[in-house]
Amino acid sequence: SPACPCGQHDAKGRPLAFDACCGRYLDHFDDCPAPDAQALMRSRYSAFVLDKLAYLLDTWHPSTRPASLEPNPPGLKWLGLTVKQARDQDADHATVEFVARSRLAGRASRMHEVSRFVREGGRWYYVDGSFPEG
Repeated sequence: SPACPCGQHDAKGRPLAFDACCGRYLDHFDDCPAPDAQALMRSRYSAFVLDKLAYLLDTWHPSTRPASLEPNPPGLKWLGLTVKQARDQDADHATVEFVARSRLAGRASRMHEVSRFVREGGRWYYVDGSFPEG
């Protein structure tokens, strides 16, 4: 299986295969939920890269979920993900700060977000995100 888009590495620094990383959550949503907020955030990044819009909606908390999502514009290239910090507030609330980089028509773009996640019924959901200054 190809390397996972989220860029996670194993203990020896080798890129993890998609099937061994985010693929198991994206392809087996019903019986293999992401075990923590960072794993969910990484799998959502992979879902953005792969245009897996149903997964993005399924893992978005109903209180903030949009009615629909647009696929990536043609030519958009996702360049990588950096997780800066993952913090658990308590057993069911967590935040993950990340930077996702992309390029469209030669223009590079950086999305820096602190995402909030909540766990309900044993499953983590993305709630919303804020954009840190600087």
